[in-house]
Amino acid sequence: MQEQLLNLAKQRRSIYALGRNVSASDDELSTLIKDNIKWAPTSFNNQTTRAVILFGNSHEQLWDIVGKRLKSEVPTEEAYQKTLEKINGFKSAYGTVMFFTDMDIVHRFENDFALYADNFFDWSEQAQGSAQFSVWTALAENGLGANLQHYNPLIDDEVRAAFNIPDNWKLRAQLDFGSIEAPAGQKEFMADSDRFKVFN
Repeated sequence: MQEQLLNLAKQRRSIYALGRNVSASDDELSTLIKDNIKWAPTSFNNQTTRAVILFGNSHEQLWDIVGKRLKSEVPTEEAYQKTLEKINGFKSAYGTVMFFTDMDIVHRFENDFALYADNFFDWSEQAQGSAQFSVWTALAENGLGANLQHYNPLIDDEVRAAFNIPDNWKLRAQLDFGSIEAPAGQKEFMADSDRFKVFN
């Protein structure tokens, strides 16, 4: 059996020690990210996934927004400082991809295909997973690390204002990426017998 995709998937890990020692240009990275999202599958080919790619000051601005927003959510100053340390780790990365779902498209397909209306948001989430996995794996293939964060919906309003995001785009995840400064830990798996069934 060919295992090229599997081997690439094994490279895609949650890397938290990220830096800015990146040789690819912003244009090259943007093209890689956009192409992987474009080729990821979506139900009915409805292409609900949207992305905002942040580099430089814009990347740092996002994580400043997260840090400021979480101050009102964390109960103590000590806990906030620990949270801020974590956020600053994301800020130390090279860039971030913000993933969105275009809810206008979701609602249009709900109306146009009423028989399947209850499924279209779930299917858009599956499309998100496909796009995020594809981008993350492509970055890993090119020697870059990443980790996926979900500070939505806490930051939605601030992000919308800061980056001129359309109201119909729903924020789903933030993928920060950069050079790998320390490897991921050992990955553990549950028993196959608890996870899979195979019938012949």
